Amino acid sequence: MLKQSLKNPNFGVFRFLSRPHFHNTQREMHSRNRKAMEYIAKGWNALTEVDRVIDYCERNDKRLIPLLRTAKENFELALEADNSNTHARYWLSRLHLKYHVPGACKAVGAALLVEAADMGDPDAQYELGCRLRVDNDYVQSDQQAFYYLEKAVDQLHAGALYLLGAVYLTGDCVKKDIASALWCFHRASEKGHAGAAVAYGSLLLRGAQVPEEITRYNLKKGSSSKKAKSVESGMMNPVEMAKKQFEVAAKAGCDLGFKWLERLDEEEKRLLEENS
Repeated sequence: MLKQSLKNPNFGVFRFLSRPHFHNTQREMHSRNRKAMEYIAKGWNALTEVDRVIDYCERNDKRLIPLLRTAKENFELALEADNSNTHARYWLSRLHLKYHVPGACKAVGAALLVEAADMGDPDAQYELGCRLRVDNDYVQSDQQAFYYLEKAVDQLHAGALYLLGAVYLTGDCVKKDIASALWCFHRASEKGHAGAAVAYGSLLLRGAQVPEEITRYNLKKGSSSKKAKSVESGMMNPVEMAKKQFEVAAKAGCDLGFKWLERLDEEEKRLLEENS
């Protein structure tokens, strides 16, 4: 009887799917999401302009207020258009917590940040983890921070990977684990994180061994035609591997990356002169 009912186009979900209402709902959801993203783009552009000039004026400079208001209004409109949009929640929380925008409220910003993090936004999870580590002295704060950082790491957030690597490197809140630290720095460096690249390169120069997990990951990531190259990379001289990491940092505009490259070049020239 159940099988016959399922075959019946008028039964349950089949009857619902066949209705024009379902397709209209889908279109409405898509339209709301698109509208929300348009508002977010406008708000983000205004906030980017604020960040461009904020270092050259007071944080509460009245000339910034029109831009901050524009950003706030657009993020709020984005939430009105699509209340499930985590990006709008995250950026609106930043406005309340970081900027001197009219109507800013720390409590509202904190609530929005927690909501966005719990809804799965990796940027919100990373920022919340950082704030829990810095802003609180409670015993459970570090555990909560670590929880949100791990959530962001699961989504390969570069900043969270770098911070978690630092946690493993220092043994802060967790058991010290150099291999896990190297893994985090490696993945963050792949995403262009300058700090992670410098940390990874520095550890290689100190004699840290590349974990097997990284070698296997590089092999799996490459195609069959590139596997030989990946193996060769895994067996590369530690100095050459470190140099590649410092190049990543330099490409991102990091001064430490440039300094490490200069230092390696000087050392290479010195060794050549000694051997000649």
